Amino acid sequence: MNAVAGGGTLISFPMLVLAGLPMVTANITNTLAIWPGTLTSAWAYRHELRSEGRLARSLAVPAVLGGLIGALLLLWLPEQVFMTLVPWLLLFACGLLGAQGPLRRLLQRQTQGPSFWAMAAVQLLISIYGGYFGAAAGVLMLAAMGVLLPIPSQHQNALKVWMALWINGAASVVFLVGAARSAESLLNLNVLAVMLLSSALGGWLGAGIARRLPPAGLRLAAVLIGLLAAMKFAFQSA
Repeated sequence: MNAVAGGGTLISFPMLVLAGLPMVTANITNTLAIWPGTLTSAWAYRHELRSEGRLARSLAVPAVLGGLIGALLLLWLPEQVFMTLVPWLLLFACGLLGAQGPLRRLLQRQTQGPSFWAMAAVQLLISIYGGYFGAAAGVLMLAAMGVLLPIPSQHQNALKVWMALWINGAASVVFLVGAARSAESLLNLNVLAVMLLSSALGGWLGAGIARRLPPAGLRLAAVLIGLLAAMKFAFQSA
């Protein structure tokens, strides 16, 4: 789903919480688990990425920096802050995913032309969000690229996967170090082992599907699950 439409965390994160993982543990486990999916998707998109080589290398810098900042914020801020924000972050992600098409068309009408530095600045902010939580961060990246980068849509999708690879990779390093140094259990290794394999396979298959299928059905499913999860978490924290 991340390879095709974005928003896969809207499904995986609520399922991890439903399985009994604490919210922060679920978020950290999910971030590490989906990284192989971005790796296999990036490999499947290697031809498109090779065509955008200089741009891909340049945008990897704000992606890494933002992913590090977001992950550090998750570890440094009190857990209650994350638990309070989760329903609102889910609603925000659902809104972005549901309005992906109209949002991009609206923003494209407002733009005055391409700007790499504007894209780099926006990418840094998106990457901070991605390192902290990340649901529908891919939608934000596609919307920004649709406005600021005049490249084909398949190349935009390839860059989205590429930057997600660096965001999740940077955040994963922070989380692994934090888990090793923490007396609390920040990772569920059994769940992580299962998700690593399925994520890698899904990322590879998803890149191929993304070239053939319209993503509207997947977006709708993610929005519905995300809305249900947001309501559940809101009632829990109330």
